[in-house]
Amino acid sequence: MPVIAFSAARRRMPVAAGVCLLSFTAFWAAQRTARVSMIDLMVYRAEGAAVRAGGDLYALRATAAHLPATYPPFAALLFTPLPLLDTAVLRALATAGNLALLLAFVRLSLKLVGHARVETVWWVAAPAVWCEPVWTTLRYGQVNLLLAVLVLWDLTRRPAGGYDRWSGLGLGLAAAVKLTPALFPVFLLATGVTARLRGGDGGPWLRHARGAAVTFAGATLLAAAVLPYDSWRFWTDAVFLASRAGHAEDTANQALRGVLARFLHTPDPGALWAVCAALTAAVGLTLAARAELRGRRALAVCGCAVTALLISPVSWTHHWVWCVPVVLFLWTRGHRVAALGTLLVFCSYAPWWVHHGTGRPELRLKGAELALSALYGGAGALFLALTRTSSPRAGSGAVRVTP
Repeated sequence: MPVIAFSAARRRMPVAAGVCLLSFTAFWAAQRTARVSMIDLMVYRAEGAAVRAGGDLYALRATAAHLPATYPPFAALLFTPLPLLDTAVLRALATAGNLALLLAFVRLSLKLVGHARVETVWWVAAPAVWCEPVWTTLRYGQVNLLLAVLVLWDLTRRPAGGYDRWSGLGLGLAAAVKLTPALFPVFLLATGVTARLRGGDGGPWLRHARGAAVTFAGATLLAAAVLPYDSWRFWTDAVFLASRAGHAEDTANQALRGVLARFLHTPDPGALWAVCAALTAAVGLTLAARAELRGRRALAVCGCAVTALLISPVSWTHHWVWCVPVVLFLWTRGHRVAALGTLLVFCSYAPWWVHHGTGRPELRLKGAELALSALYGGAGALFLALTRTSSPRAGSGAVRVTP
């Protein structure tokens, strides 16, 4: 029987790979037909050129949209090879690279939820490329899939509570490129501290968090050594200016700050956002730490990712590529209706339906448009609520802290 099953799996593999290749080809053709500008990739290219020329990185305004550099200086160091490539070649390589990263992301997401069959990777990746966050990531030439792969690679290499000398490398590098993934080391720190307070051994989580912190610090210090002025500008000024990334109320901003700005019809929700973000961070990190200590790493990672997206000052729709492991988690844990609903939300392109553009119409939204403008953030909040109220399932090998 095992031989027959293996033979059947081998016959299905080319079909799955062929369907995925067909989907990716249609996607690439659709992107070319739409003549996507890959505008963020062009900003990265301009950042690399500024570093090579010794220019002022955070005074940069790139593309016809006059977009600024918003990432830490370490990211700009990584972008320095980009100006060496022709624009058309760069766009083609970025698209091909992101499609490869999508396969890796799906593979790691399935590994996270305990379904690591290679055949399934092809079946999941084929439709995943069409969901709005993934589509927009490739449309803009964004780095979201790369960062998500670094995070998941780090957190799926070993079981909950596991640690080796490479632990923290992916998390630290991801946070050095873009600050949002920095919540993952905080989650590991919170888990380790909670374990010790309960009388258990929190050492593995604390060492994992320390590895991420050391990697982040090393990358940041490297950038400071090469770009001292830009590093000073970023860490003393630019990092505190959320407005550099765009208007808070922009319908593409699906973080709590964006949702509140639109609902309150204000460009700055101020203290209310700070309170809501703090409460969400507390709830999300508590959920993640408890899940991790029960051996439920998939829930912990998904909960931490959603929390990071909600509390960030800006979480554009393309940042929500974490919907892929979230949907897989819900489906494999028996929450089929919730999984299908979440999938529908992120495949609906709903934020695109809302009035946006010049004149800041998002500050005047009402009724259905207001609801549509909050779908991603609302789905994230519902995910945290659902998983917080669902009963824990301690699987085999669960890591528990003894009192």
